[in-house]
Amino acid sequence: MKKENVEQQAPDMLDEYDFSNGIRGKYADRFDDFTILVKLDNDVARMFPNAKAVNEALRALGKIIAQHQPKAD
Repeated sequence: MKKENVEQQAPDMLDEYDFSNGIRGKYADRFDDFTILVKLDNDVARMFPNAKAVNEALRALGKIIAQHQPKAD
């Protein structure tokens, strides 16, 4: 018995949307890097002028934490 090819459409997709000329994975390389977005509270965000400053502060904090971790035997 052959299964019938039934196209199921997402309920929020309109009939006007045409993906027939779309290219699968065209923009996938943008997401290759490991990226985590974090929303900072306003009071914290005011402490940092940009993302680079946040990353530098977190790296420094990471080093401090690592120095105070008990050494594994």
